[in-house]
Amino acid sequence: MSKGAISQFIEKYYLHFNAAALVDAAKDYEKQLQGGSKMLVSLAGAMSTAEIGKIFAEMIRKDKVHIVSCTGANLEEDVMNLVAHSHYKRVPNYRDLTPKDEWGLLEKGLNRVTDTCIPEEEAFRRIQHRIVKIWKDAEEKGERFFPHEFLYRLLLSGALEEHYEIDIKDSWMYAAAEKNLPMVVPGWEDSTLGNIFASYVLKGELKASTMKSGIEYMTFLADWYTGNSKNGIGFFQIGGGIAGDFPICVVPMLYQDMERTDTPFWSYFCQISDSTTSYGSYSGAVPNEKITWGKLDIDTPKHIIESDATIVAPLIFAYLLDM
Repeated sequence: MSKGAISQFIEKYYLHFNAAALVDAAKDYEKQLQGGSKMLVSLAGAMSTAEIGKIFAEMIRKDKVHIVSCTGANLEEDVMNLVAHSHYKRVPNYRDLTPKDEWGLLEKGLNRVTDTCIPEEEAFRRIQHRIVKIWKDAEEKGERFFPHEFLYRLLLSGALEEHYEIDIKDSWMYAAAEKNLPMVVPGWEDSTLGNIFASYVLKGELKASTMKSGIEYMTFLADWYTGNSKNGIGFFQIGGGIAGDFPICVVPMLYQDMERTDTPFWSYFCQISDSTTSYGSYSGAVPNEKITWGKLDIDTPKHIIESDATIVAPLIFAYLLDM
């Protein structure tokens, strides 16, 4: 298929520096897919609130991504946007807000993420009683699931359908649920739904063991990596933090700790980040540093794009979708 106008534009004008790195990363991503490699995409930051689902959902539907690692926030915030979009409030002058202004947003139930406020009542509470029922039903049956599996069940049950406020095709979580896309959500406890689940454990209404743990996510990932690495698995990292640090470690864990010396390195690596290495930042570590940790090989295609992921990721995805 011939490339569309967006792809042609970036190939013509994105020729140097971070712009060129964007094009190189997109082309190498495409080569990975053409060679039969799988691709992991990690989502950090507030990409779901930035409505990455508008294009990321299509990446999932078109089999351009085969497993996702994301923060608990990105997991739930796509669903929140799905059911409460009209209640979100944009604050373009957020840099000028005083502490009093911020308090005013709190009193209105508006939780600010940079220039966008998530409406607590419509977003969090609209989901809460429905997901709690699913948690309790599983516990009564002696069942245990991962955080993302519970949300898949919620989405596929149709319980939220009457509250949809965006086109369902723009929800990456719904696209993932339809495909039962493999996922890891490290540190899920650091999320609103994670906090809500903990509160029910504290109240004695749920057992902590009903929710599968981070260790179980790692062992799942180890099995998935082993079973899918015949033609290589690439690593496309949006932002930094635990969403990237957690899954990339599966390779040295398998190779060094499990002593599976035939474990292949990640076959591609790209990170979109504005973090730097000046202060010992893991998130900003350049790809070559990952060689010393047994994550990447000498010849692994490596890219780092020092820019804003909300600008860069949609352009790369557009290239991969021939837009």
